[in-house]
Amino acid sequence: MSEAYRAVGWNPLKRRYDAVLGGCLTAYIAAFAGVGAFADPNATIETLLIRALGSAAFLLLTVILCIGPLCRLDRRFLPLLYNRRHLGVTMFLVALAHGAFAIVQFHALGDTSPLLSVLTANPRLDSVPQFPFELLGLAALAILFLMAATSHDFWLANLTPPVWKTLHMLVYAAYALVVLHVALGALQADRSVVLAALVLASVAPVLGLHVAAARRERALDDERTGASDDGFVDVCAITDIPESRARIVTLSGERVAVFRWDGKVAAISNVCRHQNGPLGEGRVVDGCVTCPWHGYQYDPATGRAPKPFTEKVPTFRVRIDGERVLVHPRPHAPGTALEPARIATPAPAVHAHDETLFVGW
Repeated sequence: MSEAYRAVGWNPLKRRYDAVLGGCLTAYIAAFAGVGAFADPNATIETLLIRALGSAAFLLLTVILCIGPLCRLDRRFLPLLYNRRHLGVTMFLVALAHGAFAIVQFHALGDTSPLLSVLTANPRLDSVPQFPFELLGLAALAILFLMAATSHDFWLANLTPPVWKTLHMLVYAAYALVVLHVALGALQADRSVVLAALVLASVAPVLGLHVAAARRERALDDERTGASDDGFVDVCAITDIPESRARIVTLSGERVAVFRWDGKVAAISNVCRHQNGPLGEGRVVDGCVTCPWHGYQYDPATGRAPKPFTEKVPTFRVRIDGERVLVHPRPHAPGTALEPARIATPAPAVHAHDETLFVGW
């Protein structure tokens, strides 16, 4: 969390992450160019760099799109989510270098402006084998630029999380454009069938992981019904909630995180105010719910971030009836203080299997 906007700082974890990322990226480009030069001795260094940078950007984008569903399926991937912004900005810079080299190589040697040449050189929009695939790549690069330019928390706060998230969901449109850009470009080159097949095959893990994550998430959206006379809904047994963690339930169309800690039970919205992270997948640390994505914290009894921070989430009334936990489905205004329900007879502590807590998780 940051109290105010300031220059981006790299902690030791991010420095190590960036060093590994930079090393792997350099090794990949060098290896790709070396193998390419061996396989095609007539290729120029510019052509080899264009291919290496383009394939690296496509690979990075594919990995970025796999991180989200992987985190939904296995919490051990959360450190990647914590550093995904760095990966995304790196991917954009690599894609930008690929586009710049390609424009210089193929469009900067004539009398026409290079950018205008890209837009007008090939008018065959009605032909699949001769389609101007460069336009698709240029459109994808424009989307990636918007995402990279707004990757700072300044834009997240000023655009508001819903608008910011909608903007960054355009990454899927950029990915579709990149797939078409590479596939259609390969159709216009020699020995293109294998390359086109490999590009299209890369879509399989992205789609497969998203479908698997969606099926797992679907269970969380089963609406809890059967309210009592006073409107409370029975959501689970006390022992169903691990100590210092939460049980996520859906009430009135909204996911609610029901936390249990130190003999108390409280419920807050499952949606973090930072990037809509799943608070219910975090844990209570030093009396505060800690978001597993980026470490934002909230008092489970009030829904407020500890001072001097100002984030707030809605809270829900909780009652304990015997060994059952009941939650009223009507949310209170963000930051409304509600007395947590007390566990009369301490229930056996149920600990989650994985007690690891990263910074940011």
